[in-house]
Amino acid sequence: MEATAKFIPEQKEGEHNDVVEFTGLSSPIEAHKHFLLVKNRLKDISNWHQYVGQAGSTFAITDTQGNAAYKIAEKGDVLCIDMPGPGPAGGDGYDWVRIEEVHEHEDETGNTEYYVMTVRPVANPRNQEAVTHFFSHDSTNTFIVERSGNKVSAEVHGRNEKPNTDGNLLDKARNFVVGLTARHGLSAPHWQTFVGNLLKV
Repeated sequence: MEATAKFIPEQKEGEHNDVVEFTGLSSPIEAHKHFLLVKNRLKDISNWHQYVGQAGSTFAITDTQGNAAYKIAEKGDVLCIDMPGPGPAGGDGYDWVRIEEVHEHEDETGNTEYYVMTVRPVANPRNQEAVTHFFSHDSTNTFIVERSGNKVSAEVHGRNEKPNTDGNLLDKARNFVVGLTARHGLSAPHWQTFVGNLLKV
């Protein structure tokens, strides 16, 4: 939506994707209540597995040493992602991202409210090697929950998606294959399921 478009990083190179789902409520007040519910679901990253489907990934917030930390997401938090299939050796089997930006506006009586979270691939905090994610450090995912009047949306916007060519030969091959399939749209159904489930009343 227009109020949050300014928070999505500029697309410069590689691929991009935009996944958006809407739901309508009976009134702005009911939509505000649902906005709060969906926003809290998005911030509860350790439970994202409930929304990505049976064959999806699991997610966890970690501390600075890469140990699971059961908390609500904040700017600067590092997330580990356990995808189906083999993970990168340099990431101890996980893909890693950091919450780079958070923007939030809550206004029960206004026409617009939003929560925006942008993540970017980073190194495994356990050994600080090169970026350990199938996409390069230039890539981002921006997650948005927004209310406009009596409508609530959940969105995922990928930008500058390029395979990560760091790491050992096996990691490079794995990242190339996973990154290539994601760039060719195979990650879109994954995120479509995610935002659709986030929005459920």
